[in-house]
Amino acid sequence: MIQKSEFIEQASKLLGSRGFTSDPDLVSPWLTDWRGRYTGAAIGLGSPASTDEVSALVKLCSQHEVAIVPQGGNSGMSGGATPDNTGTAIVISLRRMNTIRALDKDEMTATCDAGVILQNLHEAAEAERLRFPLTLGGKGSATIGGLISTNAGGTQVLRHGTMRAQVIGLEAVLPDGQIFDSLTPLKKDNRGFDLKQLLIGSEGTLGIVTAATLRLLPEIAGRTVIWAGLPSITHARQLLLHSQKMAGDRLEGFEVLPAHCLSAVLDHLPDARAPLGEPYPWNALIELVGDADTIDSVAPLAEAMLEKAFEAGTIQDATIAASESQAEAFWQLRDSISPAERAIGPAMQHDISVPVDRMAQFVEAAVPAVEERFPNSIAVAFGHLGDGNVHFHVLAPKDTVPGEWEMGDGKKISGFVHDLVTEWDGSISAEHGIGQMKVDELGRLGDPTALSIMRSVKQALDPKGLFNPGKLVPPE
Repeated sequence: MIQKSEFIEQASKLLGSRGFTSDPDLVSPWLTDWRGRYTGAAIGLGSPASTDEVSALVKLCSQHEVAIVPQGGNSGMSGGATPDNTGTAIVISLRRMNTIRALDKDEMTATCDAGVILQNLHEAAEAERLRFPLTLGGKGSATIGGLISTNAGGTQVLRHGTMRAQVIGLEAVLPDGQIFDSLTPLKKDNRGFDLKQLLIGSEGTLGIVTAATLRLLPEIAGRTVIWAGLPSITHARQLLLHSQKMAGDRLEGFEVLPAHCLSAVLDHLPDARAPLGEPYPWNALIELVGDADTIDSVAPLAEAMLEKAFEAGTIQDATIAASESQAEAFWQLRDSISPAERAIGPAMQHDISVPVDRMAQFVEAAVPAVEERFPNSIAVAFGHLGDGNVHFHVLAPKDTVPGEWEMGDGKKISGFVHDLVTEWDGSISAEHGIGQMKVDELGRLGDPTALSIMRSVKQALDPKGLFNPGKLVPPE
């Protein structure tokens, strides 16, 4: 291996002062994940401005056997974009590659660089009376490349699917520096493996996503947002089935949150107001949408849905947002759960899924099981009931010392939760990825055959093991 100083000199010459730096003060902000759980070290920070520059830098790293940690918006939830503490890797940030290369109104597609921020894509699509059908709380920082690399989910998966379903073309740089170009969308292409699907969700371990062609949809003409109070998550499941039956594909979102989560958010947001007059054990946030042909029927449909749900005893109270600002306020309550919890104190967050039809049963069984096994902790489940994915958080007892609890009881709690999920035929990672946070747990609980295939693919594409080492793929 060439000395670090020689590599730094060549990388700086290759990319220029804007494209590469080893200045500790400039590199430091990108060495810690946004949750503050992981901090690593790096030789330097590469910020290429084009796919060709990414390719050239990867070839240089391969030549010198320097590991690479790709990074998008640094807003991941599992430490997948943070280097380890050995200081032998570089971080490659795609932030400078932030151009929407093309937006085709007729074909309803957008071709974007990996560094395009999700909110900017939303705004560009809206300007053409189109929309990109994936959103999440971190849309102001999350980038297209990161969303693809982690196969992100969000609040619209119920109707539109994860990021994987939005990608119709992909460009990426492979560990040897080759450029894989499959940006042109083809509705029929039967030339063997769909290699872009292999790269989606691979968390930068097989390739660095540099651009993608994404599907867009016609804009919605309007929406109706409902907040309902329910006696249990089982009733929420009944309400979901009822809503799906009555609304069909006009059901855009269905989120659930228990009383504890709503109370935490109301305490955290100074101007927030509870949607209903009194608290209920569970709450459902429902969004119905309509296009130009159906928008006039959406509000009456929402009223009819609620009327029948009341008659069946499924809900105890409900309200329909009277304006767009009130609809946004309802969604802000949902999107503010995680920061509200952080203000309370330490917690172990689990992004899990089980079969959709068993999620309510799982929550009703898992919450008391965790609280009994770990006295004085508080277990809460919230999120995307309609696609079988909830965020199962366990809050530490009061007066817990941050850091000590996470490394002690916190790790035991996560192991216990993951064991429960596995027993229920679920997944320990529904939409946040494996990263470094869950790689050991995937090795412990993953299907041996699936893990063997993953290791074989990693070895075939990245024989030197330089792409995002220590992430996603458990060692043997």
